[in-house]
Amino acid sequence: MIRFHSLLAVGMLAGASLYTTGAQAQDATCPVRIGGVLSLTGSMGAVGKNIANSAQLAIDHINEGGGIKGCKVEFLLRDDQGQPNVGVDAAKFLVEVDRVSAITGAISSGVTIPILTSVTAPAGIPQIGCCSSAPVLTDLAKQGKTGGYFFRTFPSVKNLAYPPASVAIEKGLKRVAVIYINTDYGTSLVKDFSAAMKTLGGEVVSSVAFNENQASYRAEVSTALASKPDAVFLVAFPQDGATLAREWISLGGTRKLILNNALRSADFVKAVGAQYLTESFGTDNASAGGPELDTFRGLYEAAYKVSAEGPGIYNEYDAVMVLGLAMNIAPDLSGAAIRDSIRKIHTSGGTAIGTGPEAFAEALKTIKEGKPIRYNGATGPLEFDAYGDVTGPALTWSIGEDGALKIDSKLSMQDMQALFKKIDG
Repeated sequence: MIRFHSLLAVGMLAGASLYTTGAQAQDATCPVRIGGVLSLTGSMGAVGKNIANSAQLAIDHINEGGGIKGCKVEFLLRDDQGQPNVGVDAAKFLVEVDRVSAITGAISSGVTIPILTSVTAPAGIPQIGCCSSAPVLTDLAKQGKTGGYFFRTFPSVKNLAYPPASVAIEKGLKRVAVIYINTDYGTSLVKDFSAAMKTLGGEVVSSVAFNENQASYRAEVSTALASKPDAVFLVAFPQDGATLAREWISLGGTRKLILNNALRSADFVKAVGAQYLTESFGTDNASAGGPELDTFRGLYEAAYKVSAEGPGIYNEYDAVMVLGLAMNIAPDLSGAAIRDSIRKIHTSGGTAIGTGPEAFAEALKTIKEGKPIRYNGATGPLEFDAYGDVTGPALTWSIGEDGALKIDSKLSMQDMQALFKKIDG
């Protein structure tokens, strides 16, 4: 069950600044607080609720496995509604009033970025994202504007842009229209997808942006239809994506839809109708597979009675588990100490640590003995580079006549490296 706190008091903080250098430098005071800023309502609500459940499951596993420095962990979850200003206010409340030691969030890059630049980085609070893929986050780190306080368990947007272009070309879909959400995520994905299509011998024949939460997108759909494409690439979240897909099909558009990873959702399929989506395909980031993933899947499905498949679910579990491990490794719970310990959760030659409460308990025992650990999570080995980024494999998926989301193929790390080399040179 999702547990979240009201934002009624957030407005009282307008203009307030309680930040200190390296905020929350402290000894462990029970309970240890971790904040979450995720979309529980709005266009990403259907996706966000499952992601939030994954975060809470990780918190439960941390507590069952021994907590953080002998303390139980309290997860303070707030709804950003998919809106940057709401997300920033939520993060400020978590940092300034709730005094959290770290934050996980957000889902959308358009919310993650302002939280990072106006709240967590200035406050010296580690922030780890499950789902934000915009390349500007890497650029900010390279420019020294994150202070090293941002990490993400989700690969950059190229992982979501290059595979669909490659599959489209393989299927003979060389003239593709794009309808995309007008955010950093959407614009970055379309830029990389367009470059990949051109390199691989295709072209984007029209590129149409849309703003979220509209009752109709008939104008945008009509503009894209005018280019007479072989296929349309929808870059959207489930609520708006369903509206776009229905209007595209009703206006006579091809049923060869290319779907971004956020539309890998049963809610999207149900809203559109599976019978209209059997010629569609999509791509998503993939787990490396193995017993760690199997353990997580079993525990998630037992806890929530729903499938563990879906965007961001694995990534969010790992994001929170990374914080739990790093906070136990850190000498104290100051932001800088946690930040510097995050890369120590996967040390070459360390004791292999998997998913679940028993694995977390084993990690605590190893850490207390002064020995290194090597976390292999639901998404695979978590190794952060100098900018807080990870890389990973991908998958292709489609929709059966019964509405089931099917995984058609997987692209290994080696496959992805080859694809990147082919496109980037």
